Amino acid sequence: MFNAVLIDKSDSGQVAGLSRIDTSQLPPGDVLVDVAWSTLNYKDALAITGASPVVRSFPMVPGIDFAGVVAESSNPGFKPGDRVLLNGWGVGEKHWGGLAERACVSGDWLVPLPEGISLRQAMAIGTAGYTAMLCVIALEHSGVTPESGEIVVTGAVGGVGSIATMLLAARGYKVAAVTGRPAEADYLTSLGASSIIDRAELSQPGRPLAKERWAGGIDVAGGVVLANVLAAMRYRGAVAACGLAGGMELPTTVAPFILRGVSLTGIDSVMCPKPERTIAWQRLAQELDIAKLEGMTTEVELADVVSTAPKFLEGQVRGRNLVPVNPLLGLE
Repeated sequence: MFNAVLIDKSDSGQVAGLSRIDTSQLPPGDVLVDVAWSTLNYKDALAITGASPVVRSFPMVPGIDFAGVVAESSNPGFKPGDRVLLNGWGVGEKHWGGLAERACVSGDWLVPLPEGISLRQAMAIGTAGYTAMLCVIALEHSGVTPESGEIVVTGAVGGVGSIATMLLAARGYKVAAVTGRPAEADYLTSLGASSIIDRAELSQPGRPLAKERWAGGIDVAGGVVLANVLAAMRYRGAVAACGLAGGMELPTTVAPFILRGVSLTGIDSVMCPKPERTIAWQRLAQELDIAKLEGMTTEVELADVVSTAPKFLEGQVRGRNLVPVNPLLGLE
């Protein structure tokens, strides 16, 4: 038996809480992992609160990522004792996820822990950091360099935005960090932001084309915010979009694309092919300032996950929320 956050549904509605589960109840998979660390993300909060239909079947263990040690494996790529991590692949949505002491998954979904980081650090990075790196790589592939001009990052206080700001600043980019929480200006500056923009500037419908401001952008908001970011891109600018915190619709026109040659790249961290995610993780291990990462990390006990989840939807969360499931694993 082991502990897990479990979401279930009945005629009276959805309920989530800490439960005891037997290993025999785990879904099929060719690798059994003892989970050391997991995280609490915006998508997990949507699943746990039921604010969005993230969960595809019930009962469900949420948790879109985890890091741990292989306990059993019939997959030729992994053996007991291997240190691994997982992001996406529908885990926590369609397949039981990482907010549990054990997880049974396909070995095709696992990435070996990169050299130079611990299991804890891997989850301090988590899906948020992995997604941020995919966004940075997308901007690089679009030809956006530090010399191109300033990069705008929306939702900069959140997990993706915070790590994107750190990664860009470390590579020499000037970063305009967008937030609706002006009290966090010092925090964003400490991550490397060169300027702070009030989210209100981008939250109202704007013109199809605005004054050219930014060479690139990383957007977690969608909606009107993304439309305004696109309208203010410089000629041949590029935007990597990875979220919908501000809405799923995109009320824009073709003007930025056909008059300024702006490109919009969608970033999907869930089904991203394994070779690309492996490169992203290797770069994270090499480029991310672990000391700064520690400063933006908060630990949330497994027993407190359900009560903490609503804070994401209320905009009360900063940086990364790390869940110590079995933190002594992998330390020997």
